[in-house]
Amino acid sequence: MKILITGGAGFIGSHTAVALNEAGMIPVLIDNFSNSEKSALEGIKKITGKVFDFYEGDCNDIEFLRKVFSDHHIDGIIHFAASKAVGESVENPLKYYENNVGSIFTMIHVMREFNVKKLVFSSSCTVYGEPDYIPVDENAARKPANSPYGNTKAIAEDILSDLVKSGEDLQIISLRYFNPIGAHESGEIGELPSGVPSNLVPFITQTAIGKRSKLTIFGNDYNTQDGSNIRDFIHVVDLANAHIAALKYTQKKNGPFYDVFNIGTGRGNSVLELIKTFEKVNQLKLNYEIGPRRPGDTVKIYGDVSKANKLLNWKTEKSLEDALKDAWNWELKLAGSK
Repeated sequence: MKILITGGAGFIGSHTAVALNEAGMIPVLIDNFSNSEKSALEGIKKITGKVFDFYEGDCNDIEFLRKVFSDHHIDGIIHFAASKAVGESVENPLKYYENNVGSIFTMIHVMREFNVKKLVFSSSCTVYGEPDYIPVDENAARKPANSPYGNTKAIAEDILSDLVKSGEDLQIISLRYFNPIGAHESGEIGELPSGVPSNLVPFITQTAIGKRSKLTIFGNDYNTQDGSNIRDFIHVVDLANAHIAALKYTQKKNGPFYDVFNIGTGRGNSVLELIKTFEKVNQLKLNYEIGPRRPGDTVKIYGDVSKANKLLNWKTEKSLEDALKDAWNWELKLAGSK
């Protein structure tokens, strides 16, 4: 099976390429390097010992996509490619709607032309907003998004769901993931944020290695056990494997099919707990301070993942400690390569 990965040089996309190879499938990769680096392709090669077909281009470019689909018999698609910085989406919403929603339209048109029916879409737990209950399950109400980024994920889900409801012969799964962290245990691929990291763990590792002077915790007066926000942190390798499980599940389906699955650990860890665990497993001290709350932050969210455990036959295998060791190993490897 040949599987197209859009955003294939990105954090999750690169790990999923490795996971596809391990599952006996052949990844075909697309990326425009707007938020990724070509070094990820070299990392994939080092881990797998293989060079996979790669195309540099934009998923909003229909002629570019037609070229890729013409070159290969594509059996399924994992669609990661999207702009993903919450803050930037507030400042530049049009970019996010054009890129994240526009690429869905383009991809569907090309899928129709080339009779490709299987799609796994990269969604997000941001669609739940501040949930009414936790752990939040897939039946929970979606809340108005806190950002244009979150709204693009909800809109894309609606487009895909409505297509299937209309009778379109597609088999689509949206994976709502929580907070991916960590890196491949080899240290060859990991998270490579451009500029100041918008995610917590790269900011932690960059502070630990001296790229950043200190880390700011946004609030310690929330209604949680230690006052800091609670999130569901999942190792990126476990997340990558969830996409393989979702693809395999679509293979069992015929006719119009759409479903959503939470992908997380099913547990919540606070920001302060994450920092203390990082310090413990890596035997170092982190320079951090408590700052004011950040507008729009959800207080507490983690997922009920029993549906994915049961129907996709998938579960997490790596611990928070594993993820934080791997993230630090990746940061050390980056420092050594410069």
